[in-house]
Amino acid sequence: MSLSAAEFYEAGMALPPSVRKDVALQLLESVEVVDQETLDDDWTDEIITRMEDIRSGKVQPVPGDQVFAELAGRRDARNG
Repeated sequence: MSLSAAEFYEAGMALPPSVRKDVALQLLESVEVVDQETLDDDWTDEIITRMEDIRSGKVQPVPGDQVFAELAGRRDARNG
């Protein structure tokens, strides 16, 4: 017996959240084959690009304290 994607989704949604999470992670791992060396190279390229953007003035870094304060303000506003 073969389930359609919609039927599979509905069956999955009937599972308890912890089981759904485990199944979802297993399914994701089954299709995501990540070559660690390629991943490392991609991150290195991204880091270099971001450092160049900061050095050139293309972007301005934001101090961590400011970021955390803004996030706390958003959280407080959302929670009333």
